[in-house]
Amino acid sequence: WEKIVAGMNQKLKTPGMANIFWMPIQTRTEMLTTGFRSILGIKVFGPDLGVIQDVGVQIEKALSDFPDTRSVFAERTTGGYFLDFKVNRQAAARYGLTVGDVNDIIETAIGGKTISTTVEGRERYPIAVRYARDFREDLDALKRVLVATPAGPQNSAAVNAGSENGNGETVSGKGAQVPISMLADISYKTGPPSIRNENGQLVGFVFMDITTDDIDGYVRAANQRINERVKFPPGYYVQWAGQFEYQQRAFKRFLLLFPFTLLIIIVLIYLNTKSVVKTAIVLLAVPFSLVGAFWLLYLLGYNLSTAVWVGIIALAGLDAETGVVMLLYLDHAWEKFQSPGRMNTMVDLQNAVIEGAVQRIRPKIMTVCAILFGLLPIMWSPVTQAGADVMKRIAAPMIGGVVTSAILELLIYPVIYVIWRSREIKRLQTPRIE
Repeated sequence: WEKIVAGMNQKLKTPGMANIFWMPIQTRTEMLTTGFRSILGIKVFGPDLGVIQDVGVQIEKALSDFPDTRSVFAERTTGGYFLDFKVNRQAAARYGLTVGDVNDIIETAIGGKTISTTVEGRERYPIAVRYARDFREDLDALKRVLVATPAGPQNSAAVNAGSENGNGETVSGKGAQVPISMLADISYKTGPPSIRNENGQLVGFVFMDITTDDIDGYVRAANQRINERVKFPPGYYVQWAGQFEYQQRAFKRFLLLFPFTLLIIIVLIYLNTKSVVKTAIVLLAVPFSLVGAFWLLYLLGYNLSTAVWVGIIALAGLDAETGVVMLLYLDHAWEKFQSPGRMNTMVDLQNAVIEGAVQRIRPKIMTVCAILFGLLPIMWSPVTQAGADVMKRIAAPMIGGVVTSAILELLIYPVIYVIWRSREIKRLQTPRIE
Protein backbone atom coordinates (compact mmCIF):
# COMPACT_ATOMS: atom_id res chain seq x y z
CA TRP A 1 0.00 0.00 0.00
CA GLU A 2 2.74 2.45 0.96
CA LYS A 3 4.65 1.65 -2.25
CA ILE A 4 1.53 2.25 -4.35
CA VAL A 5 0.84 5.55 -2.60
CA ALA A 6 4.47 6.66 -2.99
CA GLY A 7 4.43 5.84 -6.70
CA MET A 8 1.13 7.63 -7.31
CA ASN A 9 2.28 10.66 -5.34
CA GLN A 10 5.41 10.86 -7.49
CA LYS A 11 3.58 10.52 -10.81
CA LEU A 12 0.49 12.62 -10.05
CA LYS A 13 1.46 16.25 -9.67
CA THR A 14 -1.23 18.90 -10.14
CA PRO A 15 -0.28 22.56 -9.55
CA GLY A 16 -2.25 24.10 -6.73
CA MET A 17 -3.46 20.79 -5.32
CA ALA A 18 -2.24 18.41 -2.61
CA ASN A 19 -2.39 14.64 -3.07
CA ILE A 20 -4.50 13.05 -0.34
CA PHE A 21 -4.79 9.26 -0.53
CA TRP A 22 -7.86 8.03 1.36
CA MET A 23 -10.63 5.52 1.08
CA PRO A 24 -13.90 7.00 -0.31
CA ILE A 25 -15.96 6.47 2.85
CA GLN A 26 -13.12 7.76 5.03
CA THR A 27 -12.99 10.96 3.00
CA ARG A 28 -16.67 11.62 3.63
CA THR A 29 -16.55 10.84 7.35
CA GLU A 30 -13.42 12.92 7.96
CA MET A 31 -14.88 15.85 6.03
CA LEU A 32 -18.03 15.71 8.15
CA THR A 33 -16.23 15.35 11.50
CA THR A 34 -13.23 17.65 11.03
CA GLY A 35 -14.06 19.82 8.01
CA PHE A 36 -10.81 18.83 6.27
CA ARG A 37 -10.29 16.77 3.14
CA SER A 38 -6.89 15.63 4.42
CA ILE A 39 -5.52 13.61 7.32
CA LEU A 40 -4.06 16.69 8.94
CA GLY A 41 -4.53 20.40 8.48
CA ILE A 42 -3.82 23.83 9.91
CA LYS A 43 -6.32 26.64 10.37
CA VAL A 44 -4.88 30.15 10.09
CA PHE A 45 -7.00 32.75 11.89
CA GLY A 46 -6.83 36.50 11.46
CA PRO A 47 -8.70 39.67 10.45
CA ASP A 48 -7.39 39.99 6.86
CA LEU A 49 -7.63 37.33 4.13
CA GLY A 50 -4.54 38.59 2.32
CA VAL A 51 -2.35 38.25 5.39
CA ILE A 52 -3.93 34.86 6.13
CA GLN A 53 -2.89 33.69 2.67
CA ASP A 54 0.67 34.97 3.17
CA VAL A 55 0.96 33.11 6.50
CA GLY A 56 -0.45 29.95 4.90
CA VAL A 57 2.09 30.11 2.07
CA GLN A 58 4.91 30.51 4.61
CA ILE A 59 3.66 27.41 6.44
CA GLU A 60 3.50 25.53 3.12
CA LYS A 61 7.13 26.39 2.35
CA ALA A 62 8.25 25.54 5.89
CA LEU A 63 6.67 22.07 5.85
CA SER A 64 7.21 21.13 2.19
CA ASP A 65 10.60 19.54 2.96
CA PHE A 66 9.73 18.48 6.52
CA PRO A 67 10.27 14.76 7.35
CA ASP A 68 7.18 12.51 7.03
CA THR A 69 5.35 15.12 4.92
CA ARG A 70 3.99 13.62 1.72
CA SER A 71 2.32 16.79 0.42
CA VAL A 72 1.22 20.19 1.73
CA PHE A 73 -0.82 22.94 0.11
CA ALA A 74 -1.98 26.29 1.49
CA GLU A 75 -5.38 27.41 0.31
CA ARG A 76 -5.25 30.60 -1.79
CA THR A 77 -7.87 32.82 -0.21
CA THR A 78 -7.51 35.75 -2.66
CA GLY A 79 -6.87 34.06 -6.00
CA GLY A 80 -10.29 34.50 -7.61
CA TYR A 81 -11.05 36.78 -10.59
CA PHE A 82 -14.38 38.56 -10.68
CA LEU A 83 -16.22 40.86 -13.08
CA ASP A 84 -17.14 43.92 -11.06
CA PHE A 85 -20.10 46.14 -11.98
CA LYS A 86 -20.28 49.45 -10.13
CA VAL A 87 -23.58 51.16 -10.99
CA ASN A 88 -23.49 54.92 -11.49
CA ARG A 89 -26.63 55.96 -9.64
CA GLN A 90 -26.76 59.47 -11.13
CA ALA A 91 -26.47 58.21 -14.71
CA ALA A 92 -29.12 55.55 -14.11
CA ALA A 93 -31.49 58.08 -12.58
CA ARG A 94 -31.01 60.40 -15.56
CA TYR A 95 -32.48 57.68 -17.78
CA GLY A 96 -35.26 56.79 -15.36
CA LEU A 97 -33.60 53.55 -14.13
CA THR A 98 -32.95 52.22 -10.65
CA VAL A 99 -30.03 50.15 -9.42
CA GLY A 100 -32.30 47.10 -9.41
CA ASP A 101 -33.14 47.58 -13.09
CA VAL A 102 -29.47 47.61 -14.02
CA ASN A 103 -28.77 44.58 -11.81
CA ASP A 104 -31.56 42.65 -13.56
CA ILE A 105 -29.85 43.25 -16.89
CA ILE A 106 -26.51 42.11 -15.45
CA GLU A 107 -28.09 39.01 -13.90
CA THR A 108 -29.78 38.04 -17.17
CA ALA A 109 -26.70 38.64 -19.30
CA ILE A 110 -24.05 37.07 -17.06
CA GLY A 111 -25.67 34.73 -14.56
CA GLY A 112 -28.69 33.70 -16.58
CA LYS A 113 -32.38 33.94 -15.81
CA THR A 114 -35.01 31.21 -15.79
CA ILE A 115 -37.87 32.17 -18.10
CA SER A 116 -39.86 28.95 -18.30
CA THR A 117 -39.94 25.21 -17.61
CA THR A 118 -40.14 22.38 -20.12
CA VAL A 119 -41.97 19.16 -19.27
CA GLU A 120 -40.51 15.94 -20.68
CA GLY A 121 -42.78 13.13 -19.52
CA ARG A 122 -42.40 13.01 -15.73
CA GLU A 123 -39.30 15.19 -15.81
CA ARG A 124 -39.16 18.98 -15.62
CA TYR A 125 -36.25 21.10 -16.80
CA PRO A 126 -35.83 24.86 -16.32
CA ILE A 127 -35.18 27.04 -19.37
CA ALA A 128 -32.61 29.76 -18.72
CA VAL A 129 -31.26 32.41 -21.07
CA ARG A 130 -27.98 34.33 -20.98
CA TYR A 131 -25.28 35.51 -23.33
CA ALA A 132 -22.92 33.01 -24.92
CA ARG A 133 -19.63 32.25 -23.17
CA ASP A 134 -17.50 34.08 -25.73
CA PHE A 135 -19.66 37.17 -25.31
CA ARG A 136 -19.64 36.96 -21.50
CA GLU A 137 -15.86 36.71 -21.36
CA ASP A 138 -15.29 39.73 -23.63
CA LEU A 139 -15.15 42.88 -21.51
CA ASP A 140 -15.58 45.23 -24.49
CA ALA A 141 -18.62 43.30 -25.70
CA LEU A 142 -20.19 43.45 -22.26
CA LYS A 143 -19.74 47.20 -22.18
CA ARG A 144 -21.86 47.43 -25.37
CA VAL A 145 -24.84 45.60 -23.87
CA LEU A 146 -27.92 47.77 -24.46
CA VAL A 147 -30.27 48.64 -21.62
CA ALA A 148 -33.80 49.74 -22.45
CA THR A 149 -34.85 52.92 -20.66
CA PRO A 150 -38.38 54.19 -20.10
CA ALA A 151 -37.28 57.69 -21.09
CA GLY A 152 -34.21 59.44 -22.42
CA PRO A 153 -32.84 62.19 -24.61
CA GLN A 154 -34.66 61.87 -27.92
CA ASN A 155 -35.97 64.06 -30.74
CA SER A 156 -38.75 63.64 -33.23
CA ALA A 157 -36.43 62.59 -36.03
CA ALA A 158 -34.85 59.93 -33.87
CA VAL A 159 -38.21 58.64 -32.75
CA ASN A 160 -39.45 58.30 -36.31
CA ALA A 161 -36.29 56.80 -37.69
CA GLY A 162 -35.13 54.72 -34.74
CA SER A 163 -31.59 55.99 -35.28
CA GLU A 164 -28.52 56.30 -33.09
CA ASN A 165 -27.63 59.70 -31.68
CA GLY A 166 -24.18 61.07 -31.09
CA ASN A 167 -23.86 59.66 -27.55
CA GLY A 168 -24.17 56.04 -28.66
CA GLU A 169 -27.83 55.81 -27.61
CA THR A 170 -30.23 53.83 -29.76
CA VAL A 171 -33.53 55.68 -29.81
CA SER A 172 -36.88 54.25 -30.86
CA GLY A 173 -40.49 55.14 -30.41
CA LYS A 174 -40.63 53.31 -27.11
CA GLY A 175 -37.64 55.06 -25.55
CA ALA A 176 -33.86 54.99 -25.58
CA GLN A 177 -31.48 52.02 -25.34
CA VAL A 178 -28.13 52.94 -23.87
CA PRO A 179 -24.94 50.89 -23.49
CA ILE A 180 -24.49 49.55 -20.00
CA SER A 181 -21.05 51.21 -19.88
CA MET A 182 -22.90 54.54 -19.63
CA LEU A 183 -24.70 53.29 -16.51
CA ALA A 184 -21.96 51.36 -14.71
CA ASP A 185 -18.19 51.02 -14.48
CA ILE A 186 -17.16 47.49 -15.54
CA SER A 187 -13.76 46.01 -14.66
CA TYR A 188 -11.99 42.81 -13.62
CA LYS A 189 -10.93 42.53 -9.98
CA THR A 190 -9.27 39.88 -7.83
CA GLY A 191 -10.78 38.66 -4.58
CA PRO A 192 -11.40 35.61 -2.42
CA PRO A 193 -13.11 32.71 -4.25
CA SER A 194 -14.69 31.76 -0.92
CA ILE A 195 -14.72 33.27 2.54
CA ARG A 196 -14.39 30.95 5.51
CA ASN A 197 -15.55 32.05 8.91
CA GLU A 198 -15.11 30.21 12.18
CA ASN A 199 -15.77 31.44 15.71
CA GLY A 200 -16.40 34.93 14.35
CA GLN A 201 -12.99 35.14 12.63
CA LEU A 202 -11.75 34.78 9.08
CA VAL A 203 -9.82 31.55 8.53
CA GLY A 204 -7.68 29.94 5.84
CA PHE A 205 -6.82 26.23 5.51
CA VAL A 206 -3.50 24.47 4.95
CA PHE A 207 -4.03 20.88 3.79
CA MET A 208 -1.37 18.21 4.25
CA ASP A 209 -0.83 14.48 3.97
CA ILE A 210 1.76 12.65 6.07
CA THR A 211 3.47 9.28 5.84
CA THR A 212 3.62 8.48 9.56
CA ASP A 213 0.96 7.20 11.95
CA ASP A 214 2.44 9.16 14.85
CA ILE A 215 0.27 12.23 14.36
CA ASP A 216 0.97 13.61 17.82
CA GLY A 217 4.75 13.40 17.37
CA TYR A 218 4.53 14.93 13.90
CA VAL A 219 2.47 17.87 15.16
CA ARG A 220 4.93 18.60 17.98
CA ALA A 221 7.91 18.60 15.60
CA ALA A 222 6.06 20.57 12.91
CA ASN A 223 4.99 23.18 15.45
CA GLN A 224 8.63 23.76 16.30
CA ARG A 225 9.51 24.19 12.61
CA ILE A 226 6.62 26.64 12.09
CA ASN A 227 7.60 28.74 15.09
CA GLU A 228 11.15 28.94 13.77
CA ARG A 229 10.39 29.88 10.16
CA VAL A 230 6.98 31.58 10.07
CA LYS A 231 6.40 35.15 11.26
CA PHE A 232 2.93 35.76 12.66
CA PRO A 233 1.65 39.36 12.62
CA PRO A 234 -0.22 40.52 15.72
CA GLY A 235 -3.72 39.05 15.84
CA TYR A 236 -2.90 35.98 13.71
CA TYR A 237 -2.52 32.43 15.02
CA VAL A 238 -2.82 28.81 13.88
CA GLN A 239 -4.75 25.81 15.11
CA TRP A 240 -4.18 22.18 14.12
CA ALA A 241 -7.19 20.28 12.82
CA GLY A 242 -8.06 17.03 11.08
CA GLN A 243 -7.38 13.71 12.79
CA PHE A 244 -5.15 15.44 15.34
CA GLU A 245 -8.13 17.46 16.58
CA TYR A 246 -10.21 14.29 16.84
CA GLN A 247 -7.35 12.47 18.58
CA GLN A 248 -7.00 15.23 21.16
CA ARG A 249 -10.71 15.08 21.97
CA ALA A 250 -10.54 11.30 22.28
CA PHE A 251 -7.48 11.53 24.55
CA LYS A 252 -9.31 13.88 26.91
CA ARG A 253 -12.17 11.42 27.10
CA PHE A 254 -9.81 8.54 27.83
CA LEU A 255 -8.27 10.51 30.68
CA LEU A 256 -11.68 10.20 32.31
CA LEU A 257 -12.79 6.79 31.04
CA PHE A 258 -9.63 4.79 31.77
CA PRO A 259 -9.42 5.60 35.53
CA PHE A 260 -13.18 5.14 35.79
CA THR A 261 -12.96 1.72 34.14
CA LEU A 262 -10.06 0.72 36.39
CA LEU A 263 -12.04 1.83 39.45
CA ILE A 264 -15.00 -0.32 38.41
CA ILE A 265 -12.69 -3.32 37.97
CA ILE A 266 -11.18 -2.79 41.44
CA VAL A 267 -14.62 -2.52 43.05
CA LEU A 268 -15.88 -5.67 41.34
CA ILE A 269 -12.78 -7.64 42.34
CA TYR A 270 -13.09 -6.50 45.93
CA LEU A 271 -16.78 -7.43 46.05
CA ASN A 272 -15.83 -10.88 44.77
CA THR A 273 -12.83 -11.55 47.04
CA LYS A 274 -13.79 -9.49 50.14
CA SER A 275 -10.04 -8.97 50.68
CA VAL A 276 -7.77 -6.04 49.95
CA VAL A 277 -4.74 -8.33 49.62
CA LYS A 278 -6.46 -10.61 47.12
CA THR A 279 -7.62 -7.59 45.14
CA ALA A 280 -4.04 -6.30 44.99
CA ILE A 281 -2.77 -9.72 43.86
CA VAL A 282 -5.30 -9.84 41.02
CA LEU A 283 -4.46 -6.30 39.94
CA LEU A 284 -0.80 -7.29 39.52
CA ALA A 285 -1.84 -8.91 36.25
CA VAL A 286 -2.76 -5.56 34.72
CA PRO A 287 0.71 -3.90 34.66
CA PHE A 288 2.37 -7.22 33.79
CA SER A 289 0.04 -7.70 30.83
CA LEU A 290 0.78 -4.15 29.68
CA VAL A 291 4.42 -5.19 29.28
CA GLY A 292 3.46 -7.71 26.62
CA ALA A 293 0.99 -5.31 25.04
CA PHE A 294 3.54 -2.53 24.58
CA TRP A 295 6.25 -4.91 23.42
CA LEU A 296 4.00 -6.24 20.64
CA LEU A 297 2.98 -2.71 19.69
CA TYR A 298 6.67 -1.81 19.46
CA LEU A 299 7.49 -4.85 17.31
CA LEU A 300 4.59 -4.13 14.95
CA GLY A 301 5.45 -0.44 14.74
CA TYR A 302 2.07 0.73 16.05
CA ASN A 303 1.75 4.07 17.79
CA LEU A 304 -0.64 4.87 20.61
CA SER A 305 -4.05 5.70 19.21
CA THR A 306 -7.70 5.54 20.15
CA ALA A 307 -7.97 1.97 18.88
CA VAL A 308 -4.91 0.90 20.90
CA TRP A 309 -6.37 2.38 24.10
CA VAL A 310 -9.62 0.52 23.45
CA GLY A 311 -7.66 -2.72 23.23
CA ILE A 312 -5.76 -1.91 26.45
CA ILE A 313 -9.00 -1.27 28.35
CA ALA A 314 -10.42 -4.57 27.08
CA LEU A 315 -7.16 -6.29 28.12
CA ALA A 316 -7.43 -4.91 31.67
CA GLY A 317 -10.89 -6.42 32.11
CA LEU A 318 -9.80 -9.74 30.63
CA ASP A 319 -6.73 -10.00 32.87
CA ALA A 320 -8.75 -9.20 35.97
CA GLU A 321 -11.23 -11.94 35.10
CA THR A 322 -8.60 -14.64 34.55
CA GLY A 323 -6.67 -13.49 37.64
CA VAL A 324 -9.75 -13.96 39.81
CA VAL A 325 -10.17 -17.51 38.48
CA MET A 326 -6.51 -18.34 39.27
CA LEU A 327 -6.88 -16.96 42.77
CA LEU A 328 -10.04 -19.05 43.21
CA TYR A 329 -8.14 -22.26 42.39
CA LEU A 330 -5.39 -21.39 44.88
CA ASP A 331 -7.96 -20.63 47.60
CA HIS A 332 -9.67 -23.97 47.02
CA ALA A 333 -6.36 -25.79 47.35
CA TRP A 334 -5.60 -23.84 50.56
CA GLU A 335 -8.97 -24.75 52.08
CA LYS A 336 -8.60 -28.37 50.97
CA PHE A 337 -5.31 -28.77 52.83
CA GLN A 338 -6.40 -26.71 55.80
CA SER A 339 -9.63 -28.54 56.65
CA PRO A 340 -8.11 -31.92 57.63
CA GLY A 341 -5.25 -30.22 59.45
CA ARG A 342 -2.63 -30.82 56.77
CA MET A 343 -1.55 -27.16 56.59
CA ASN A 344 1.15 -27.05 59.26
CA THR A 345 4.46 -26.30 57.54
CA MET A 346 5.81 -24.38 54.58
CA VAL A 347 6.12 -27.65 52.67
CA ASP A 348 2.38 -28.23 53.08
CA LEU A 349 1.71 -24.70 51.81
CA GLN A 350 3.92 -25.21 48.77
CA ASN A 351 2.27 -28.55 47.97
CA ALA A 352 -1.17 -26.94 48.21
CA VAL A 353 -0.22 -24.04 45.94
CA ILE A 354 1.40 -26.38 43.41
CA GLU A 355 -1.73 -28.52 43.33
CA GLY A 356 -3.96 -25.48 42.80
CA ALA A 357 -1.69 -24.00 40.12
CA VAL A 358 -1.44 -27.31 38.25
CA GLN A 359 -5.22 -27.56 38.14
CA ARG A 360 -5.28 -24.10 36.57
CA ILE A 361 -2.79 -24.87 33.77
CA ARG A 362 -5.25 -26.53 31.41
CA PRO A 363 -8.06 -23.94 31.77
CA LYS A 364 -5.56 -21.10 31.45
CA ILE A 365 -3.96 -22.52 28.31
CA MET A 366 -7.40 -23.11 26.81
CA THR A 367 -8.38 -19.52 27.59
CA VAL A 368 -5.19 -18.13 26.05
CA CYS A 369 -5.51 -20.31 22.95
CA ALA A 370 -9.16 -19.35 22.47
CA ILE A 371 -8.26 -15.66 22.63
CA LEU A 372 -5.25 -16.04 20.34
CA PHE A 373 -7.12 -18.13 17.76
CA GLY A 374 -9.90 -15.57 17.77
CA LEU A 375 -7.65 -12.53 17.36
CA LEU A 376 -4.85 -13.79 15.11
CA PRO A 377 -7.04 -13.84 11.95
CA ILE A 378 -7.52 -10.11 12.47
CA MET A 379 -3.75 -9.59 12.42
CA TRP A 380 -3.47 -11.59 9.19
CA SER A 381 -6.18 -9.63 7.38
CA PRO A 382 -4.92 -7.56 4.40
CA VAL A 383 -4.25 -3.87 4.94
CA THR A 384 -6.63 -2.87 2.14
CA GLN A 385 -9.59 -4.54 3.85
CA ALA A 386 -12.08 -2.06 5.27
CA GLY A 387 -11.49 -1.50 8.99
CA ALA A 388 -8.35 -3.65 9.12
CA ASP A 389 -6.11 -0.89 10.47
CA VAL A 390 -8.42 -0.15 13.39
CA MET A 391 -9.11 -3.79 14.26
CA LYS A 392 -5.40 -4.68 14.21
CA ARG A 393 -4.61 -1.94 16.69
CA ILE A 394 -7.38 -3.16 18.98
CA ALA A 395 -6.27 -6.79 18.78
CA ALA A 396 -2.49 -6.24 19.08
CA PRO A 397 -2.37 -5.17 22.77
CA MET A 398 -4.80 -7.93 23.69
CA ILE A 399 -2.64 -10.61 22.05
CA GLY A 400 0.61 -9.42 23.63
CA GLY A 401 -1.00 -8.85 27.02
CA VAL A 402 -2.68 -12.26 27.17
CA VAL A 403 0.65 -14.03 26.58
CA THR A 404 2.52 -12.20 29.36
CA SER A 405 -0.44 -12.40 31.75
CA ALA A 406 -0.51 -16.17 31.26
CA ILE A 407 3.15 -16.33 32.31
CA LEU A 408 2.39 -14.16 35.33
CA GLU A 409 -0.57 -16.20 36.50
CA LEU A 410 1.14 -19.57 36.10
CA LEU A 411 4.58 -18.63 37.49
CA ILE A 412 4.34 -15.44 39.56
CA TYR A 413 0.88 -15.75 41.11
CA PRO A 414 1.74 -18.95 43.05
CA VAL A 415 4.92 -17.36 44.43
CA ILE A 416 3.06 -14.26 45.62
CA TYR A 417 0.35 -16.46 47.11
CA VAL A 418 2.94 -18.50 49.04
CA ILE A 419 4.55 -15.31 50.40
CA TRP A 420 1.17 -14.04 51.56
CA ARG A 421 -0.02 -17.30 53.15
CA SER A 422 3.36 -18.01 54.76
CA ARG A 423 2.50 -15.46 57.45
CA GLU A 424 -0.37 -17.65 58.61
CA ILE A 425 1.88 -20.72 58.65
CA LYS A 426 4.41 -18.87 60.81
CA ARG A 427 1.62 -17.78 63.10
CA LEU A 428 0.46 -21.40 63.46
CA GLN A 429 4.01 -22.56 64.19
CA THR A 430 4.56 -19.92 66.87
CA PRO A 431 3.94 -21.52 70.31
CA ARG A 432 1.32 -19.86 72.40
CA ILE A 433 2.30 -18.70 75.90
CA GLU A 434 -0.45 -19.23 78.44
